[in-house]
Formats: sequence, structure tokens, C-alpha cells
Amino acid sequence: MTSTSRTAGPDRWHHYGASSRGRRSLRCLHWDWYQRIGPGAELLGDLTGRTVAELGSGPGHQAAYVATELKAVRVIAIDSSTAQHSRGRDLYEGAPGLDFVHDDAAAYLRDYPSSLDVVYSIFGALDFSDPQTLLPSAAVALRPGGTLVFSTLAHYRTGEPPETECRPADIPTRMPDGRLGTMRRWVLGASVWKELLDEHGFDVVHGDTVHDPGETARRR
Repeated sequence: MTSTSRTAGPDRWHHYGASSRGRRSLRCLHWDWYQRIGPGAELLGDLTGRTVAELGSGPGHQAAYVATELKAVRVIAIDSSTAQHSRGRDLYEGAPGLDFVHDDAAAYLRDYPSSLDVVYSIFGALDFSDPQTLLPSAAVALRPGGTLVFSTLAHYRTGEPPETECRPADIPTRMPDGRLGTMRRWVLGASVWKELLDEHGFDVVHGDTVHDPGETARRR
């Protein structure tokens, strides 16, 4: 399934991931930056017979794992990037129960109230969309008792501390024509996320910081 995209402007993810087009068979699901330590799929709960959405699914590696290994009845992989949406479809469109949707995550969620059991994001749309728009949209789309799980940066990748209020920073990216550009990213402190979640009707059940040892410790 593919929806009509309501995204606007140039695709700032056009070049991202272009050099690694291959299908990736995940052995497990993690929430850290390098996908190797910390909590796993247990944070999502038992997904048997459940309907799940990933916000900012990129090339679909995690969504395919959730659909095939965790036995969700339907996984909706939402991404606003034309390039990332196309990569995901090319790699995993045949996975049972997995639908790729090319759309703005908040707009899609608002269109389908009380339709989802679980919504999750792994350094995805909750990093790159205004949480004051996306969080209430997720609350609308979740059924009563539904679950939102997401991972986001605890500090900027430069080492700078997170924001102490809900405001984005401009980070560098490359535009489709090769020119340098910027995109907005929300790198917020844990207390800011807690306030936002409270404001939009979520009960925070669990929160943690995963101290990733960095790229040099990555397994080969």
C-alpha cells in the first residue's frame, strides 16, 4: 500500500543510505544509535495480532523485523522521504503484513484515529518533526491503552547538551542536487520529553539512557 504524500519541499534524505541499498536481516531489535546494545523488542510488548506503525521507517529494516519476527498482524512503515520510501519498498515490499506509506507522519496518524495498538520510532520522525504536532497525532491514532515507544538522542552528536525547552536546531544535510542545506532536529532533554508526553496525554511507564560506547567499538 502507498498513500499520497503530503510532504513539501526538497527531499533532504535523498542521499542518505544510498550507498547501503542491501536488504538487512536483523537478528534482534535495539534502540541505540548503532543497533547493538540496550533494551530490545520487549519494550513493544506482545505484538501478536496487533497493528503497529513505525514513524520515519527509512529503508524499512526494523519494520520488516517487526512484521516477520514479532508477528504483528500489520506494520505500517511511514516515511516522508521519497528516496527512503522507495528503498523500503524495493527491499521489503513482499514481507507479509508490511505496508509502506509515503506521507507526513503526523498527517497520516490524524487520518486514522484509534487504529493502532503500538507506535514506535527509532531515531525517526520524532527526531525530525515538531513533537508538539506529532505527539498529539500519535495520541489520536492509538487505541485506548496503546503504546508509544521511541528512541532519540540524549545529546547532540557533537557532544553538546540537549535543549532545555522544545526547540529545534538546524543540522547540515545535502540536498538532492548536491548543494549543502539544513534540516531541523529536536534534541531535547529527558525532562522536556516528559513534559511534552504529559501534556499530550501519555503516561510515561519507562525511560532510560543507553550509553553507547561509540562507533569505534562497533562489531565487525
